[in-house]
Amino acid sequence: MKRIYMDYAATTPADPAVVKAMLPYFTESFGNPSSLYSYGQENKQALDKARDTVAGAIGARADEIIFTGGGTEADNTALSGVARANKQKGNHIITTTVEHHAILETCAALAKEGVETTYVPVDNFGVVSPDDIKKAITPKTILISVMHANNEVGSIQPVEEIGRIAKQAGVYLHTDAVQTVGHIPVNVDDLGVDLLSLAAHKLYGPKGVGVLYVRRGTRIEPFIHGGAQEKGRRAGTENVAGIVGLAKAVELAMPELDSERKRITALRDKLIKGMFDRIDLMQVNGHPTKRLPNNVNVSIDYVEGESMLLNLDLEDICVSTGSACSSTSAEPSHVLRAMRVDPARAHCSLRFTLGKWTTEDEVDRVLTVMPEAVGRLRAMSPLMKAAK
Repeated sequence: MKRIYMDYAATTPADPAVVKAMLPYFTESFGNPSSLYSYGQENKQALDKARDTVAGAIGARADEIIFTGGGTEADNTALSGVARANKQKGNHIITTTVEHHAILETCAALAKEGVETTYVPVDNFGVVSPDDIKKAITPKTILISVMHANNEVGSIQPVEEIGRIAKQAGVYLHTDAVQTVGHIPVNVDDLGVDLLSLAAHKLYGPKGVGVLYVRRGTRIEPFIHGGAQEKGRRAGTENVAGIVGLAKAVELAMPELDSERKRITALRDKLIKGMFDRIDLMQVNGHPTKRLPNNVNVSIDYVEGESMLLNLDLEDICVSTGSACSSTSAEPSHVLRAMRVDPARAHCSLRFTLGKWTTEDEVDRVLTVMPEAVGRLRAMSPLMKAAK
C-alpha cells in the first residue's frame, strides 16, 4: 500500500520541477558566483534572478533578500544581528512563549551577552495579544519577534497589529514565516515587519537553504563572517543550486496559492469532522478558524501520542506528535504547555499536516485506520479503564 505522508509542516518533498531546475548547477553551471569569469558570472545571474523572484513573492526589494542556510539560520541572524548592532539603543527583546526553538534558544544564548528577553504568554488558542506585546515594550526594547503562524498548532498570529505597535514605538519587528510563505499570502509591508525568515524545504524546495528579509535601513550585523558574499551580510560561497531550487519552489507556489489553499482547507476540515464523528473524548488544539489551511493538531484522551504515531506508522501513515525539531524529547510540547493544555492531554497530541500531494482518498484512509487504532490503545490503557 502506498505510504501516506501527513507531516508536511516538518518538511516537504521537493517538487520534480524544482529538482530539474537545480540539476545543472551541480554539474554544468558549477562556477563560484564570486568569480569574474563566465562560469562564475552565469551563476551570479542565477542568484540575481532568484533574488528577484523571492523578493517579488513577499513584496520586498531584491537588495533586502539575504540567502541563508535555512530558517534556523535566518532566525538566529535576525535576533543576534539586531541585538549586536543596536547595543547603544538597548538590550531588550520581546517574543512569545510559543515560538520555534530557533527563536527561544537564540534568546537564551543572547542572555549570556546581556540581552534580556520578555516572553509574552498566549491564550488557550496559542494566540498572543497585541496589547500584551505593547505593554512589554520598554525604552530599551530593540526587537519584537512573533512568528506568523505556529508550526505545531497552526494558529496565525496578529502580526499586522503588532507591526503597527512596533512602528509607533520605533522598535524592529521580526516574524518567522517559515510555515506561511508559499501557503498563505505574505507581504512584508502589509505585515509591517522589518525582518522575515523563510525556508525552502517547507514549500517543496530543497533542505539547507532559506532567506532572511531585512528591510532597508535596519541595523543588523552579520551572523557568519568571512567573505563578502550577500553584500557582506552573510559570508560563504552561496548554495547556488539550492537557491535556484528555492526560487523555483516560490515561483511554482504563487499562482496556485488561492486554489491550493481552498483545496487543502477542505481536506483539513473533512479530516477534523471525520475524526470527531468517529472518535470521542477528543479536542482540536489551536485557533478554530485563524489557523493554517493544512494543520490539524488534536489531543485524543487516553491515547499516548507516540503510541498512536507508531500504530499509524505500521499502517504506512506518517504523522507527528508535535514539532519535528523536538520529537526526541519526552517532555510535552512547549507550545501546548504555553496554551495551558493539561499535561496528560498534551502527551496525547498528534499533528497532521497536509500538502500538495495529499488526496481525499488518503484522508478517507486515515479516517478508517484512526478509530481502530484508538480503540486498540484505549483497550490497553489503565487510565481509560479507571475512567469507566
